[in-house]
Amino acid sequence: MQRAAGPASTKANGPKAGDKTQPGGSAVLLARTYPGQVSDETPQAGDLLVRIGAIVFLVGAVATLATVTPLFLGTEPLPSAFYWLCMLMGAGFLVAAAGVIRSAAAQRRQAEAASEASAPSDPSAPSAT
Repeated sequence: MQRAAGPASTKANGPKAGDKTQPGGSAVLLARTYPGQVSDETPQAGDLLVRIGAIVFLVGAVATLATVTPLFLGTEPLPSAFYWLCMLMGAGFLVAAAGVIRSAAAQRRQAEAASEASAPSDPSAPSAT
């Protein structure tokens, strides 16, 4: 099915009949039809470590499930490499915990810097004027 190519709509021509585009143009329409909520938060220190830790933890959890399943089914156990992969669960937890600690330390430094900037100067200190 082909569309008939008509002249482009300009401000002088105005919108065509049946045009549902908002007065702000297509950018407004795209912002409204995005299929989800958009976060306006900027990434903080440690966020990447938390995400990497979560992924490593999940890989370790899947390896743990794969290692334990043959024990319940009565089949032959998996090779020892799977037992080593199970340790990724603990490693992922440690990486994520390091990310949380790093994020908390960065927030503490930011709060201290903000309190120092907003704190009034000591009135008993001699002035340089």
